[in-house]
Amino acid sequence: MTTDIDGFAGRLKRRENGGMIAAWIGTPDPLLVNHLSQEAFDAVVLDMQHGMWDMASAANGIAQVRLTGKPAIARIPVADFASASRLLDAGASAIIAPMINSADDARALVKATKYPPLGERSWGPSLALNHFGIAADEYLQGANGLTVTIAMVETRAALDAIDEILAVDGIDGIFIGPSDLSIALSNGARLAPDSAAIDQTLAHAVGRCRAHGKLICAFGTDGDRAGQFLKLGLDLVIAGGETGQLRAGARAAITAARKIADS
Repeated sequence: MTTDIDGFAGRLKRRENGGMIAAWIGTPDPLLVNHLSQEAFDAVVLDMQHGMWDMASAANGIAQVRLTGKPAIARIPVADFASASRLLDAGASAIIAPMINSADDARALVKATKYPPLGERSWGPSLALNHFGIAADEYLQGANGLTVTIAMVETRAALDAIDEILAVDGIDGIFIGPSDLSIALSNGARLAPDSAAIDQTLAHAVGRCRAHGKLICAFGTDGDRAGQFLKLGLDLVIAGGETGQLRAGARAAITAARKIADS
């Protein structure tokens, strides 16, 4: 058992080592989670929005992350706030919620992820208590400050409302989704997550998060992009998804073998 949840929230806020890098996994295989959790990632995200995780497999995936002493983060499907509560009960350290476009959306998310007086999260963290190794009263008293609630900003409406979203008590930070944001900014004309327009938006979002004392995170398409985000001052970044990393590794191995064989 480990109490890394406390360290996770604290490290995010302190930006230790210049920010954190998390794995991103959509393939619903707890064994794959175990393998990637062994690498030097600071945390692991299970993507339930576009990945194939269901609640049972996600609970098993969270347990595999916890075995390595690292925090597990879950991205829920759009507006599936009931799942947010259940994932926290299963031991997730943080929730990322997509398409939070207004302060009202943010308040609905907080209701599901924080206990009173901030929210209306229902009691039942049996797996969380097992994973964290703390007493029920201690978890209740500390959970609102120890679990992390992150709203995704990925539309024009969300950008327009960024200050109102960040001002909601219980929202700990935002997560920029560059792909959807690039589609929104171009009115559906292009997918350009690595464009100058996204860079400008990120710089603006960093400033707003710092002004509110909140966290900022984003999805980077690869390690280079993730490094750029860290240099910009982001608190947590993704260095590509697991399928891209798997295929890139396979291509590199095949290319190396062919190069030697043909030399």
